[in-house]
Amino acid sequence: MATRGARTRALASSWHGGGKPVEPKGPEAAAPPGVGMAAMEVRLPVARKLVGQDLARGSGRDLVAPGDTITTDTGYMRGHGTYMGEEKLVASVAGAVERVNKLICVKALKTRYNGEVGDIVVGRITEVQQKRWKVETNSRLDSVLLLSSMNLPGGELRRRSAEDELAMRDYLQEGDLISAEVQSVFSDGAVSLHTRSLKYGKLGQGVLVQVSPSLVKRQKTHFHDLPCGASVILGNNGFIWIYPTPEQKDEEAGGFITNLEPVSLGDREVISRLRNCIMALVTQKLMLYDTSILYCYEASLSHQIKDILKPEVMEEIVLETRQRLLELEG
Repeated sequence: MATRGARTRALASSWHGGGKPVEPKGPEAAAPPGVGMAAMEVRLPVARKLVGQDLARGSGRDLVAPGDTITTDTGYMRGHGTYMGEEKLVASVAGAVERVNKLICVKALKTRYNGEVGDIVVGRITEVQQKRWKVETNSRLDSVLLLSSMNLPGGELRRRSAEDELAMRDYLQEGDLISAEVQSVFSDGAVSLHTRSLKYGKLGQGVLVQVSPSLVKRQKTHFHDLPCGASVILGNNGFIWIYPTPEQKDEEAGGFITNLEPVSLGDREVISRLRNCIMALVTQKLMLYDTSILYCYEASLSHQIKDILKPEVMEEIVLETRQRLLELEG
């Protein structure tokens, strides 16, 4: 303990004198060569910088808290997240106000996933049942993937037999990650999935990032091959899958044969940097889509991967990303 305390005092003394390192004196200076002191990083609290109003506007939508008055005009219709009180429309959840003609609703900033037909989702198999799989998709209820709603290995088109039902665990088992599309939504809110396209199916090696579904921007496609050497699947349910871009698409496997070859160090570094960039965007509440993730990745190249999650580095790279997005929008 005495040696450890001496080393700590020596390291602390190097920070005095206007930022100039001070040579340790006494027993610390007589340390044998090759014995280095453990590095210690000192972080001090600083005042948070105010973001300019032009950057703080974001998408320009109004943010409300529960109980806030949205409008006193009685000509609007009440949508999700609102209720009528004393001849005025009041928000029942915290979120962004969305107007569609005369319909007003409030989209919650942090919520469970509410499925819509056509959504792209990433999910994890939780249970194998008779002729169906239960899938965790970040919604209030488990989603369902029917045996008849998926492609058979090899892309065969035929009726499902008893042999297929017995081999269900060979196709997908508990813990497997899949990408799928929402086929229908039941009356209780549960979601039915399908993987009838070859771009859906079992996922191989990669990293799963879980974010709030409200931060994933809806687009025509949610499968993106980024120029940095990795690909992302932006699930509408808030599950984001980052994986190395395959050299060739294996379409004959029907989405069940996964590549288990070792991932190179360069690909792992790119995936780790993308993951930290996504976490930085989520912390600063910036919408996630291919352009914002790519801009954030490019802004982070001047920093080490582990430093991206530092609060001041997060703020710096996200501010640069936000400025580039505003310039792109004109």
